[in-house]
Amino acid sequence: MDSTTLTHTAPAAIRIDRADVLKAAAVAALFGIALVFTTGFAHPEILHNAAHDSRHAMNFPCH
Repeated sequence: MDSTTLTHTAPAAIRIDRADVLKAAAVAALFGIALVFTTGFAHPEILHNAAHDSRHAMNFPCH
């Protein structure tokens, strides 16, 4: 029998700094908060109704 050796090279490790993770989390949180508040105070009724249930689930007063 012929034995064949398979070699596998692992990809290089990617280093992610904690500061980069915190920046990304802060940007995502700010974007999410802005999205909730802009739809919460939007005048068109279709925007208001589209986010109605999720706003109430987060105790956001909309009326």
